[in-house]
Amino acid sequence: MTQFESSIKIIPANIEIIFNTISDLKNLEKIKDRLPVDKIQDFSCDTDSCSFSINPVGSLGLRIIEREPYKTIKFETEKSPVPLFLWIQLLPVTDQETKIKITCRAELNMLIKGMVSKPLQDGIEKLADMLTTITYE
Repeated sequence: MTQFESSIKIIPANIEIIFNTISDLKNLEKIKDRLPVDKIQDFSCDTDSCSFSINPVGSLGLRIIEREPYKTIKFETEKSPVPLFLWIQLLPVTDQETKIKITCRAELNMLIKGMVSKPLQDGIEKLADMLTTITYE
């Protein structure tokens, strides 16, 4: 397994509100308009999963497999050419400030690893950045 991690970001909101928002994937509709349309299309979500197409990879889905309240949300891929496991970690700093970090593990052979490592790392970082821009209430 190859591991990719975002840098630690700070969200100016209460950890419980953040957790409740991002553990229901329907709330990702809030960032749908911020997705790069040249790279991500056909974005749809329900409470436990989301699906989209990534250029040039194709269709991909993420499904929540575990929620640990106010700490971690774990995902696995569906319909993916490469098995991925992703988790979002939350850590309170104060009552109104929370640290967030995204980690991804992927089963990559040497050929695929060389091709997808940089885009995957960049994608994890951009996802973390997007999660800091949501209005949490």
